[in-house]
Amino acid sequence: MSEKYTIEQNPHKGNKGITRAFRAAINSWHGLEFAVREESAFRQELTLTILLIPVALFLPVSTIERAVLIGSVVLVLIVELLNSSVEAAIDRISFEQHDLSKRAKDFGSAAVMLALLLCGFTWISVVLNLFNASKLK
Repeated sequence: MSEKYTIEQNPHKGNKGITRAFRAAINSWHGLEFAVREESAFRQELTLTILLIPVALFLPVSTIERAVLIGSVVLVLIVELLNSSVEAAIDRISFEQHDLSKRAKDFGSAAVMLALLLCGFTWISVVLNLFNASKLK
């Protein structure tokens, strides 16, 4: 029988309170730095985000619509980061071809595609609604 795991055995779980929050913020910043430096898809999606957020801020839409536009773009970045983390973990295990590794990477890729489709559908819907509302005036 294997030894039962306890939280005290984990050397990464010792920080508490403000120290934990500070270290988490540093780790998050490092994750963003790695993504920008090493992930071309993340850079492309970040460029899209940098272009679309100002557009969302200046479109004459409601606060809810603006939040949905911005949220859909940020969601793409979030899903891309999760996809990249799956890919990194799989590559850490092994670079050799394996059906389960391919499946895990394909699942992550599919999640990014769905996030991009959702983002595109959201933007098209809001902009078409805005266009139709201005045509009715």
